[in-house]
Amino acid sequence: MHDPEVILGLLVAVASLAWVANRVRVPYPILLTIGGLVISLIPGLPQTIILRPDLVFLLFLPPLLYYAALRTSWRDFRANIRPIATLATGLVLFTILAVAGAAHWLMGMSWPAGFVLGAIVSPTDAVAATSILQRMRVPRLIVTILEGESLVNDATALVAYRFAVAAIVGGTFSFFSASGHFIEVVAGGIGVGLIAGVIIVWVRQHLYDEAVENVVSLLAPYFAYLPAEWIGVSGVLAVVTAGIYISRRLGRITTARVRLRAYAVWDVVIFLLEGLVFILVGLQVSHVLHTVQAGSELSVFGVPLLICIVAIAARLIWVIGATYATRFLGIERLRVRGPIPPFSQVFLAGWTQMRGVVSLAAALALPITVGNDIAFPDRDRIIFVTFIVIFVTLVLQGLTLPAVIRLLRIKTGTDESADEEVTARYLAALAAIERLDALGANAPSAVAALQRLRAEYDDRIAYYIRRMNPDGNEVMSCDRAEDVERQAISAQREMLLRLRDQGVIGDEVLRQIEHELDLEESGL
Repeated sequence: MHDPEVILGLLVAVASLAWVANRVRVPYPILLTIGGLVISLIPGLPQTIILRPDLVFLLFLPPLLYYAALRTSWRDFRANIRPIATLATGLVLFTILAVAGAAHWLMGMSWPAGFVLGAIVSPTDAVAATSILQRMRVPRLIVTILEGESLVNDATALVAYRFAVAAIVGGTFSFFSASGHFIEVVAGGIGVGLIAGVIIVWVRQHLYDEAVENVVSLLAPYFAYLPAEWIGVSGVLAVVTAGIYISRRLGRITTARVRLRAYAVWDVVIFLLEGLVFILVGLQVSHVLHTVQAGSELSVFGVPLLICIVAIAARLIWVIGATYATRFLGIERLRVRGPIPPFSQVFLAGWTQMRGVVSLAAALALPITVGNDIAFPDRDRIIFVTFIVIFVTLVLQGLTLPAVIRLLRIKTGTDESADEEVTARYLAALAAIERLDALGANAPSAVAALQRLRAEYDDRIAYYIRRMNPDGNEVMSCDRAEDVERQAISAQREMLLRLRDQGVIGDEVLRQIEHELDLEESGL
């Protein structure tokens, strides 16, 4: 079977399995992974489909992270930066230590090899977290923290992974040198991402071709990722930083038509990439099993499952301990204030820990030798344990999430985004009324449009006032009916951007209402 036929066959499988997942109400990343595992058992097929780590880190990872960053609310991310940073750094390092110790004592791995394994399985998967959590009734705060964690914990894990592999290959390791280099890698990645974001925003402001602008949008993650990797800093943080920076300015640098087309293109691209990623993870089962030497059932499956349990337990211990311990710290500056979250929500955050393609790609990217034809220590066992951890956390834990939510009786609470949406629509309608009142009509059709729209927005305002249950001198003119409507839409969009910038509403509410305005404007 040739490569084009294989790719087309995988795309057909992705579309089919995603359709089935929607029908049976199972998150499609889970069903795609299971489907890939089943396909890998077809004789003769697995040998032709081997996951290439370089493709994952270059082709798949940047656009998936970039789009997730575009959809991230900076207001919510900044408000929860402390728990996100605690999970993305402290939890990753704690998991590395726990897994390394378990691998050393249970499997007899050397400490350096154990640290490599810990770095590989420590980060949760951004794509899996977003895809699965969005389909469940989970409190928005938990979703924000988990999505934010999965966006940036790859950077911590991959840096630790590089240090651990370098220690094995070079035979030396310095904690102080590694700590200083870690700070450089993190700061450098954020800096490169900001520079890339500023350049991309400037370029897109000066583009007047919608097709070209969409191409630039698709290339943006690589424009941030590649320079960061070339100079040795975190490409992951560069992509995430650029995505968040650009998302804050999309409403001002693009038109309604461009945004509608860009999001449509991105939705298709991301669906295909996510689908291929998860089905490729499942397809590796045959390849991974062939790397494991013959042994007893306990040594092949039992011990890796124990290490997987250690990884799961490490997250639960850290999440529960860090959540409550920070409320009672003796150091005033480090103490977390505010209401103590319910144990059910804390446990859910600890239980939600799907691993994904980044972990598998890092395992497969391990060098075969460390010099002088000496085999990389425990490479085959590291790959196998990684696959076991991915399968258990992604498939088994992912499937148990709805039952865990029901068992814990987790309530979604008040929908703050719904209240923000009503406020945003009300103030946007007021802005439209203000703009309409400032317009002077120069044609009969424009006069009729003014009167019709004025009455329509008056009705909207009255409706939003009921929903909320509440106890400029420049002369402008318009010549056509559609100019009246465009001005009203423009006023609403400007108001939404001001509300977002002032922190009154989040980016999610902004995108939802802005999308409706874009559709309304494109219809003109």
